[in-house]
Amino acid sequence: MNEMKRWSKIENFMKIKFNQDETPDLNTIIFLIGLQEFGGGYRRYKKDDKMNLIHIAVCRLLEPFGYYKFDKYDDDGWPHYITLEELPDLKSNEQMLLIKKAIIQYFEDEKLIEDF
Repeated sequence: MNEMKRWSKIENFMKIKFNQDETPDLNTIIFLIGLQEFGGGYRRYKKDDKMNLIHIAVCRLLEPFGYYKFDKYDDDGWPHYITLEELPDLKSNEQMLLIKKAIIQYFEDEKLIEDF
């Protein structure tokens, strides 16, 4: 299955899973992945915590590409990553393609969608 079809499956999964009429935007999907990785569950998060959740998601998503490596969980349960390689300077559309590819890889690795 090509990447466009797999991405469409992810969008459809998100709409159904969160009972939405519209597909969540890319930032929302990244935030939700961070929430999943943190495992903190449903609660109110401060702005700094939300930014940390997005950072966790980006690190986790780009880990298979060799940019980050999981290091440890801190005393509060927050995962920490080590930077292995600096991200290259990418144009906005190139960043979006990389992160979508990483999200597809994440869904495959975590077996979140059957028939992927």
